[in-house]
Amino acid sequence: MAAYVIIPGIDGSDEQHWQTLWERQWGTSAVRLSPASWSTPDLDDWVDAVQDAYDDASRRDSRIVLVAHSLGCWAASTWLNRNSSSPAGGAFLVAPPDPDGPAFPRQAASTFTEVSAQPLRCPALVVGSADDPYSTPEAAAGFAARWQARWHLAGACGHINSASGLGSWQHGRELLDSLTHP
Repeated sequence: MAAYVIIPGIDGSDEQHWQTLWERQWGTSAVRLSPASWSTPDLDDWVDAVQDAYDDASRRDSRIVLVAHSLGCWAASTWLNRNSSSPAGGAFLVAPPDPDGPAFPRQAASTFTEVSAQPLRCPALVVGSADDPYSTPEAAAGFAARWQARWHLAGACGHINSASGLGSWQHGRELLDSLTHP
């Protein structure tokens, strides 16, 4: 078993989001980050929140898997690149928005547009959607390549969030399992 660090996007994941549903299923094996800047994201604040959640999760289990959605993918990847001494067992990165794309959230533009996809020091899987309004499949596949992560196109799932109507997203759990139990 592993411990999971849940890293949502802007404003967190609501009650119907697959991250929240998985967190409930995992119980005490899951820790959700709590940045002070949920609505107006500051990259350093979010990276610090990843560290705090990682530290909390590492008290529960020695193998930690990051489960990130949307802007949380950039917080997770930045944290991984800044903290090579904190080994993660894996990074599950779902629907990363394109910082150079026209729909990138304005409220995150001041600090998150300077992020770059660099090789990650753990097994990683990037999941994208054919019709994500925040990133084209080509852009998301490019992030995966630069992160040296596996790439999976999940089909037409929008932003792979609550509005996508995925519920507990069984396909996502299978993808996560393929990362954590190769």
